[in-house]
Amino acid sequence: MDDLEKAILLVYEPGAADLALRAQAMAFCDRAKADPSALLRLCLDRLNRSPLVPVHFWCLQALHDAILLCYPSIPPADLPLLRSALLSLASDRPLPPAYPHFLRNKLAQALAALIRLEYPSVWPDPFLRTLPCVTSADPASVDMFARLLVALDDDLLSHDYPRSPEESADATRVKDAMRLQCVPQIARHWFDAASFYRSSNPSLATAALDTMRRYVTWIDIALIANEAFVPLLFDLILAPSSTEQLRAAAGGCVLAIAQKRMDPRQKVALLRTLPINRVFSDPELVLKVPDLVTGYAAEALECYKKLGSAEIDGSSPLELLEEVLPSVFYVMQESEEVELGNVVDFLSDYVSTMKSPSQKQAMYLGRILQVIREQICYDPAYRSNLDIPDKIGREEEDQMAEHRKGLLMLFCSVCRVAPDVTQLFIQTLLISALSSSEASVEEVEATLTLFYRLGETVNEEAARTGSGSLHELVDMLLSSRFPCHSHRMVALIYLETVTRFMKFVQDNPQYVPHVLSVFLDERGIHHPNLNVSRRASYLFMRAVKLLKAKFVPYLDMILQGLQDIVAQFTSSDWSSKDLKCPGSEDGSQTFEAIGLLIGMEDVPLEKQSEYLAAFLNPLCEKLSGLLLDAKAQGLEESSAKVLTIQQVIMALHALSKGFNERLVKNSRPAIGIMFKQTLDVVLEILISFPNIKMLRNKITSFIHRMVDILGASIFPCLPVALKQLLVESEPKDMVDFLVLVNQLIYKFGTSIEAILVEIFPAIASRLIVILPKDAFPSGPGCNTEEVRELQELQKTLYTFVHVMANHDLSSVFIAPNCMGYLDAMMQLLLLTACSHKDILLRKLCVQIFVKLIRDWCTNCNGDDKVPGFRSFVIEKFATNCCLYSVLDKTFEFRDANTLVLFGEIVLAQKVMYEKLGNDFIIHFVSQGLQAAHCPHEIAEQYYQKLQANDAKALRSFYQLLIENLRQQQNGSLVFR
Repeated sequence: MDDLEKAILLVYEPGAADLALRAQAMAFCDRAKADPSALLRLCLDRLNRSPLVPVHFWCLQALHDAILLCYPSIPPADLPLLRSALLSLASDRPLPPAYPHFLRNKLAQALAALIRLEYPSVWPDPFLRTLPCVTSADPASVDMFARLLVALDDDLLSHDYPRSPEESADATRVKDAMRLQCVPQIARHWFDAASFYRSSNPSLATAALDTMRRYVTWIDIALIANEAFVPLLFDLILAPSSTEQLRAAAGGCVLAIAQKRMDPRQKVALLRTLPINRVFSDPELVLKVPDLVTGYAAEALECYKKLGSAEIDGSSPLELLEEVLPSVFYVMQESEEVELGNVVDFLSDYVSTMKSPSQKQAMYLGRILQVIREQICYDPAYRSNLDIPDKIGREEEDQMAEHRKGLLMLFCSVCRVAPDVTQLFIQTLLISALSSSEASVEEVEATLTLFYRLGETVNEEAARTGSGSLHELVDMLLSSRFPCHSHRMVALIYLETVTRFMKFVQDNPQYVPHVLSVFLDERGIHHPNLNVSRRASYLFMRAVKLLKAKFVPYLDMILQGLQDIVAQFTSSDWSSKDLKCPGSEDGSQTFEAIGLLIGMEDVPLEKQSEYLAAFLNPLCEKLSGLLLDAKAQGLEESSAKVLTIQQVIMALHALSKGFNERLVKNSRPAIGIMFKQTLDVVLEILISFPNIKMLRNKITSFIHRMVDILGASIFPCLPVALKQLLVESEPKDMVDFLVLVNQLIYKFGTSIEAILVEIFPAIASRLIVILPKDAFPSGPGCNTEEVRELQELQKTLYTFVHVMANHDLSSVFIAPNCMGYLDAMMQLLLLTACSHKDILLRKLCVQIFVKLIRDWCTNCNGDDKVPGFRSFVIEKFATNCCLYSVLDKTFEFRDANTLVLFGEIVLAQKVMYEKLGNDFIIHFVSQGLQAAHCPHEIAEQYYQKLQANDAKALRSFYQLLIENLRQQQNGSLVFR
């Protein structure tokens, strides 16, 4: 063993050496590749002499790389030696069968690379030289020829991989030359190999047919689809003695013949010549070649789509299609190997061809529906995992949801094409499920899932009237009690399906009692499974929103049926894991439904007060009891008491959603008093424990609701509530707080001025501490959650100031106790207006300045409300925001939002001229435009445009002025 062989062994056996030694071995091998001519001789010598497989592989890999990467560097005199050596290894003295497959594959790749570069102009006969005579050749030569054709297809000829223009041109050249020279001989070789080796060496026959399948797409179809080849292929498919691999290879060739691109009329004639019925007649055989069945069906369907039912030489595409459809259904039902997505795509395509299905097509649609129903059933092995979902159950549910997507889309297509067929099918399934005590959970769940999906395809009119069989179906649905109704999956889809057809009940009020029973008995809110009960609460709330007027006569029955649920809600241990459900369905939707029902004006006042008290009082008593206990023993974040208080407040919030200010304030003030008393109880918790964040968030939401319901009568509660909400407030808390204050301003306007004057110092002092004075940091690692919270707070602050300014509350900023924060606020607004990355935020700040200028600068004589504000606007805002920030090249006029901001900046100049007169224009021109090297005549024109009443002309002129100044200064004037 010489040094090269030792180095190669080290390279391919890295575990046998340390990293440094292996690196030396790799460098040694790389140096051996430096001279292509020497490498050629070295590799050929080692291929002949060395017994080591790694050495053979390295030599073949090196030759392959040299051909691919260094072919122009190989001396022309050495090329004949390279060709003859490779040919010898492939045919005359083939690698022994005992050698690994990867060696023969690598030899095939090297030969294919050389053929691509030299065939046919330089090397005219590689295929004829390597083509073996099957009856006399060494089987290794036959195997090598198959590998050569596979490598050529993979690396050059196949369209299954993306190719460069050069590769496509080379492929075309090789294919054209092969068609002229050797394709008939190669086709004959495939026939001989399949015939000769089918019994003695099935794997070799399989290799020949697998190769042929690849080449059918571009060779003359007559070479394959003839009286010799087709019988052989079907004999291999049908013969019991054929191996699975040989049968699959023969089926692949038949499928390739069927998929050959050609005129649809010719395709129909070709398909008719294939004795495919011999396969369809044997169910066991159908399952052995499922891809052939589905692929043939797809080709027949394509012909039918293009030609319709027209007969061609005594046969029509429709006949071909109808012959194969039963086998497609059988494959879909029984085969585990077939790609379900392909079959579903085919059936969807088939259904899309139907306009008015014939009787026979309706029968096929029934088969499709049956197959869909079987395919969407869960495996009974997971029944308990799905009932009380564990990790296995959740994974199975996710996988089934993905598995069902295409199937349910196909089902919806059938629904639209043949609604009567679909409705009859579901009716039959329902009757079967209800009449049998042995109906399984999986079958009932699948039936209800299809019924639910049927609702997606029914138009609103049909859903209301129950056209066709829908009336009977919905009647069966609402009155049904399945034996397996206790299972979570059945109960959930049942409730979803009932909700889907709620519009039918809207037009058929006789079914209201049935709907109420569904939601209020053990099928719904009283279901033993908590997930089902919570989902039922949510769906019942949706039903109430749609049908509440029709539920009024049953109000006593409804509320009586929910009393135990309300009692259970207030007595539950909300820290228990058993009560935790994903999402927002926590049972509070039951209270929302109750509120929507008893909040209607159709309910008499006495009854309404009685009903509301029946639900408010237990909740308030629960809160009061928890508060007393908490005051005595203390209260910690995330404790069981906090969770319970939180849930009770959420229930009160949900209950209040059925009431509005018009009802409470105008017609039924007694209801308002009850909610006011409830608010007092809730605020007592905030006063006692203002630092419990979970409670503060829920209380803030409840105050939002009370603002909407109680109106101005909430005023006495606001100072204390707002003060407590500011205690130890973090940025997220401040955002929630400012949103609440904005709601108050929108609703009450200047009426809330006194309250704002009282709380504004606390707001301003807190924000000055929290918010940074300069821009937020940017770059890697700066986009933290803390920074994002501060950015959100900044946006909310400017919205708050904007809302105040535009609701005539700018006087708050200059109240005696607020005046001390004015300068800091103005500096913050100015910085944002000039340089913030968020253009919309800059626009907001400019609008705030415009409003403040209008409010505080009353005339041109300097008699202003706010001393110093006039000079701040002229010296800081006008030049920095209206000139320098616009001159900055980051101010992009091609951006739509930036153009809107520019319009606000131009408007600000107009307002400053109106309110500040010559003080503004003199300073802006002398200290702004002239400092930016604006020519005197242009500044004069600007003054004229500013005096005119044409805002559009001023805007256009100012944009042109800015663009000209940018060109003149060429970046020399840096903003601020």
